[in-house]
Amino acid sequence: MIEELKKDASKRMEKSVESLRHEFTRIRTGRANTSLLEPIKVEYYGAPTPLNQVANISIEDARTLTVTPWEKDMVPKIEKAIMQSDLGLQPATAGTVIRVPLPPLTEERRKDLIRFIKNEAENARIAIRNIRRDVLGDVKELRKEKEVTEDDERKTQDEVQQITDRYVKQVDEMVEDKEKELMEV
Repeated sequence: MIEELKKDASKRMEKSVESLRHEFTRIRTGRANTSLLEPIKVEYYGAPTPLNQVANISIEDARTLTVTPWEKDMVPKIEKAIMQSDLGLQPATAGTVIRVPLPPLTEERRKDLIRFIKNEAENARIAIRNIRRDVLGDVKELRKEKEVTEDDERKTQDEVQQITDRYVKQVDEMVEDKEKELMEV
């Protein structure tokens, strides 16, 4: 029973770290990355649809993304959606291909992004600690029901804390790497 709780905690903590990793890939670092346009939704037959479901997104060069809609009439809608996003991008249309040049990051924008990644990392740490709290609560319940001994409870607390520390360390390393990536010019 305790092993199942620890495995479950580890899986859930891994998902928190993975979610943070995915969030970090969307943060612009001056290099073109197709995941940058993932959060953009486009009006498609009356429904907001993710951009990657109505167009092909690819990398043209280190600082340019290209968006090729599958339908010609989507070009102005996609262009509008990109401009209205909070990414600060100015798309340029050439026929049916939309080029999205990535402007160089200003010092102020870099600091804003670092603040954002630190906030996201703190949310991930909180999620990890909440998972730890849930598991320790479950172990305490097992102890009350006399399904585990006091020694087992203490041992499990230590092991869950080690698992928690491992995932929090991963989050810290990810923040450090992303900060370095953002600050390099």
